[in-house]
Amino acid sequence: MIEFSIWFIFLASSYFLILFLFLGFSNRKEKYNNIAGFAALFFVFIHLLLILFLIFQDLGSHLDLMPLWTLTLGLPILIFGLVVLVSSLLGYLYKVLFKSRNLNSFIIKMEQKIKERSKAKNDLYRKIPHVLIFIGIFILWLIGVYIIYLTTGSNEGMIPYENNMLYLYLQLITTPNVIRNVLFALGWFYYLLFFFFYGFAILMLINEFTRKSQNFSFPFNILSTIFLNKEEKQGYGTYLYFGIGHMFAAFLCPPMVFFSILGISSIADLVASQIGIRYGRTTIKFNKKKTWEGTIAGSIATFFISFLFLGLIWASIFTLVFIFIDILTNRPINVSDNLLNPIVLSIIYFFIRFIFNLNYYTIII
Repeated sequence: MIEFSIWFIFLASSYFLILFLFLGFSNRKEKYNNIAGFAALFFVFIHLLLILFLIFQDLGSHLDLMPLWTLTLGLPILIFGLVVLVSSLLGYLYKVLFKSRNLNSFIIKMEQKIKERSKAKNDLYRKIPHVLIFIGIFILWLIGVYIIYLTTGSNEGMIPYENNMLYLYLQLITTPNVIRNVLFALGWFYYLLFFFFYGFAILMLINEFTRKSQNFSFPFNILSTIFLNKEEKQGYGTYLYFGIGHMFAAFLCPPMVFFSILGISSIADLVASQIGIRYGRTTIKFNKKKTWEGTIAGSIATFFISFLFLGLIWASIFTLVFIFIDILTNRPINVSDNLLNPIVLSIIYFFIRFIFNLNYYTIII
């Protein structure tokens, strides 16, 4: 089909362009963030192209799955690309028509206000959006569970038929014509989560690329300019790592596991930093920017969140992983925990679930 070939080429070229720009605009000093971010993007993009190719091979999917997937994957790139062109043109016209007027004075005033805030307030403002994303998606899930249970008497579509993701992956690459069964086994809510973070990651990538470019602009560039600190302006904002890391986790994990990871990355991380900043007294010897009080508080929050979504055993595993990551980032391991938490936790679930057949149980339902 000619239409599919056009979309496939468009998506493949867009993904490789994104990967190229990610490395091209990255800060060379942040080599571990660059490696982890690139690896996560590459893994997801390559597998999306693989899934599209397998859908194309399945003749029964040509009328429904193929157009749905190509449009869902391609439209965010097309829409955000169009926004870049329009905003860049408007920015150019503004400079031509109003040479003497610029936003520098406004930006300087906002930056000054931010500098006057306490360290705890700045940390709170930076991380509250992550918590709001978690709360919003969780409320949406609860509403969906309630409505579907009232109408069907079950949680079909919200909870996957199969949560052993490596088993499904092996089926996908070894068994012919199994693509529909594998995709439908995950339930529709899995796709809502993944495509939300897919769009969010694309949005943040384009925002960072245009922020660092001299020729293009994007509506959110001004917010980045105001709120990012000096180190983040040289590299990438933490929101980009948050988007990439959770797109990777949403691709690799079923909804309940992903909710646990998202809660850890948002709520537990906020608890750890706030307690550490406000009440931390005992610094970690090999990581002077962290305190044991903050790590312990974040660990308790991690255990509670994971226990609600995954039960006791997985809560214990995820808590140990959180402690290990928290005390080692950003020193001695100079990697953003917004990348490391979702990537490491999702990989650990992916393999432990398969190797030890260790299932989870959701208390919150």
